Amino acid sequence: MKHSITFFDDELHKNLHPLTTLMPSCKLRVGIEKIEEKWLRRLALEHCCYQAPDYLSAAFRPSNGDEVQLFINGRVCPTDDLVNEIKTLNPGQALFSSGILLAVVGSDQNLKNNKGLVVGAIECDIKEFNGAFTQIKTPQDIFLKNETELKSDFNIITKGRNSQEIDSSNTVLGNEVFLEKGAKVRCSVLNSESGPIYIGENAEVMEGCMIRGGFAASKNSTVKMGAKIYGASTIGEHVKVGGEVNNCVIFDYSNKGHDGFLGNSVIGSWCNLGADTNTSNLKNNYGEVRVWNYATEEMRDTGMQFCGLIMGDFSKTGINTMLNTGTVTGVAANIFGGGFPPKFIPDFSWGGADGFTEYKLEKAFEAADRMMERREKKLTGVQRDILTGIFETTRRLRTFI
Repeated sequence: MKHSITFFDDELHKNLHPLTTLMPSCKLRVGIEKIEEKWLRRLALEHCCYQAPDYLSAAFRPSNGDEVQLFINGRVCPTDDLVNEIKTLNPGQALFSSGILLAVVGSDQNLKNNKGLVVGAIECDIKEFNGAFTQIKTPQDIFLKNETELKSDFNIITKGRNSQEIDSSNTVLGNEVFLEKGAKVRCSVLNSESGPIYIGENAEVMEGCMIRGGFAASKNSTVKMGAKIYGASTIGEHVKVGGEVNNCVIFDYSNKGHDGFLGNSVIGSWCNLGADTNTSNLKNNYGEVRVWNYATEEMRDTGMQFCGLIMGDFSKTGINTMLNTGTVTGVAANIFGGGFPPKFIPDFSWGGADGFTEYKLEKAFEAADRMMERREKKLTGVQRDILTGIFETTRRLRTFI
């Protein structure tokens, strides 16, 4: 049964900040594609709507009111079994897994994740899904689950298709390397024995790169000369990456164009890591990493030994910046100077280890405008309003003021 589709956010949306501060969860990239792209591909649909948090609703098209439609949890990635189960849902039916609402077919976006779920005036028939699937519950899940999703996406995207011919100047190991139309790869080492390598449309891998899969370079992205990439890593559209990268995901329009180490990290959109920015992904005592949690506004245990940087959209680091294990940086932060800054850097922070001040809103807009103009993009009025709201509501976290 084919319906229009709306992605909804549940109570864990804030848990995924700062990566979801400016967007719904379904726009997270994990594997090759964003979560919404995976669903649209599998359901053979072209468009979708969003039930985003109220402060984002002006930027993301809401659902279609009374029209019967399919609502899908934006944190959940599709599998064959899950897609097939969802296709069997009829109006008034909801699919759960261990208390998590996965999908519902109904006529109203007022969803409540409990056993008394009501969609509009229809009391839902609850169905349970017992299969395995990937869900993103924390920012760290994006790099932890990137390998699984990259392999899944690769198999679906490349099924029944032939790669563009790989230039003979490259050294190729393994048989899971796929180049889309217009991709350029010269004089590099591509090793897909430990995971597939996908080079998107008009992406370029410059000379001297060493790439060990799984790895995905989205369309119009660039891997700079001599880069060393370890899987499972993904770079989004219009991203530039160089230096050493290990198990990282970098969202669209961000740059890590120079030497420096980035490991077990997720970088938001419109970010820039200055030359020789280095992130620690392992504590000197090999202990468990703790990170800042936006939902609880306190540090939490991750149970992980390897965890690097989580960076929100529009944030930047200056040359030779050093970042502690498990650093979390909010949106529109500007970090520079010597030494190690604190592990939590709030939204709109300006400074480094020697102290922070508030990054003035007008100055943040100016920097965003300059960066976006280079890519022929523009910060919209709606985006400015959302950023202004975030600037005000997160001011209390900038305790240095």
